[in-house]
Amino acid sequence: MKRLTAISSANNTNMRSRIMTINPLITKLTAPIQNKLSTLLLALSLSVCMSANAHDMIPAPAQSEALLFKNATIHTAIDGVKTNSDLLIEDGKITAIGTALVAPNVTVVDATEQHIYPGLIALDTSIGLVEVEMMRASNDSYEVGEINPQLEAVTAFNPDSEIIPTIRVNGITHAQVVPQGDSLAGQSSLVSLDSWTIEDALVPSTKGFHLYWPKQGSLSQDKEKRKKQLDEYNAQVKAVTTAFSNGYRYFLAHQAKKVKKTDLRWQALLPLYLGQAQLFVHANTQKQIEEAVSLAKQYQFKLIIVGGYDAWRLAELINEIEAKVIYTHTLSLPMRKDEPIDLSFKIPALLKQANIPFALGFSSDWNSRNLPLAAGQTVAYGLTQQDALKSVTLDAARMLGVDDMGAIAVGFKANLVLSQGDILDPMATKIKQVYIDGREIDLNNRQQQLYQKYLKR
Repeated sequence: MKRLTAISSANNTNMRSRIMTINPLITKLTAPIQNKLSTLLLALSLSVCMSANAHDMIPAPAQSEALLFKNATIHTAIDGVKTNSDLLIEDGKITAIGTALVAPNVTVVDATEQHIYPGLIALDTSIGLVEVEMMRASNDSYEVGEINPQLEAVTAFNPDSEIIPTIRVNGITHAQVVPQGDSLAGQSSLVSLDSWTIEDALVPSTKGFHLYWPKQGSLSQDKEKRKKQLDEYNAQVKAVTTAFSNGYRYFLAHQAKKVKKTDLRWQALLPLYLGQAQLFVHANTQKQIEEAVSLAKQYQFKLIIVGGYDAWRLAELINEIEAKVIYTHTLSLPMRKDEPIDLSFKIPALLKQANIPFALGFSSDWNSRNLPLAAGQTVAYGLTQQDALKSVTLDAARMLGVDDMGAIAVGFKANLVLSQGDILDPMATKIKQVYIDGREIDLNNRQQQLYQKYLKR
């Protein structure tokens, strides 16, 4: 995958070619001068492109002094709601929760009549991979080819994306950056939404591989067309199973130290066969989920179903292998014409009733900002307020194998949102401050800048 902040050598060549075509004068110059001028024009073009895709907000420095929030309503996501309580954070960690807390050399924040929430975690996103969806040059969410387990989506992550400040102003502090594709698309990573570089952004988490299970649409009534549809689907499923079979043979050869030639694809998959990684299968229908579970059982993979529209119907099958679900259709219409109009809204509650471990995701880039609304929607359709909050904080962190994020508890990272209202209600939330690892984040963004600009018109 390409970095958004750089253009591949092939693109450089194409750009130089276009520069030569646009300016006939350059083509008449000697080769050394041609190279210098084309390089200069290329650099100028790159600088313009990069500035268009970079926000102006400076990442916050590391927490240098302790902060003590007084008299807040603290939504812990792990131990209920604590009213009129104090919260102390030091060195990016939560160190105390209680009443009448005191500490030396501390900055006191009066949080009377304010709410403190854990920072929200957006699952299954392409944040930082896509700047403008309809512009191919600014979309690095997918790569050519169908079997690419060696690709890491985070290598294309742009920490300066203009979209990021518009996401975190809604209380989202972290995101799972996921590759797109038609089959085995690559690996995802958890990132902080306030950083200078990719390395700064990365948060240690369990390695995850993403498989987009083949889709089978409505079958034709025509026998020949129907047979062709089924044959194509079966061929796609066979390609998936063959890839994992090849990977398993490579794994066995690796264990026996008999690998004669390194294959980057199967080498990358080794942690999955060793039980050190998770397989995220993007699947919605009952048939897709059943086939995904069958694959996971064959190789004893740790399975997470992404999408999961029909997962609640297969509780026994999913719980048998201790699989989990990232549900992504909270604001969607029903998948089938004969289903209740509000079924998509009810499914999180149905998953809860079926005792299926789940978290909520919002499969998008800029639209991931609606994650709090999606979680709030579930409260109106059967989930409790606490379960809805957990589904986008603590449960989301656990889904990625992170055990010190997503809740307000001693020892956890100080990823916090200070709000005047309910964070799951966009009309009432009024977020005042956001902290990542104890660092107060700049909540300015392009939309607010434009709003202020046109107020002066």
